[in-house]
Amino acid sequence: MTSLSDLMAQKEALEKRIAETRKSERSDAIQKIRKLMAEYGLTTADLNTKATPRSTSRKGKKVPAKYRDPASGNTWSGRGLQPKWLKAALDSGRKLSDFAL
Repeated sequence: MTSLSDLMAQKEALEKRIAETRKSERSDAIQKIRKLMAEYGLTTADLNTKATPRSTSRKGKKVPAKYRDPASGNTWSGRGLQPKWLKAALDSGRKLSDFAL
């Protein structure tokens, strides 16, 4: 059975090997990056550009009104629940197209 001191010594040796390997692989990666930068004529300024978002989020942005009540001037964008004024008008027999802008 392995003693605690033996295990601690193995741990220290492994941590040292991990640090050495990490340092070696990091320097290899830096060399590859420098080679690619030289090959394509890139500078560090080229690396600092931010990518444009893939899609623009409309969350939280106002949407223009699509429907208006000519009597009261109330409007609705067509998103979300129908407002009470529109629901009451539709229930009384009017059509949604009557309120379209």
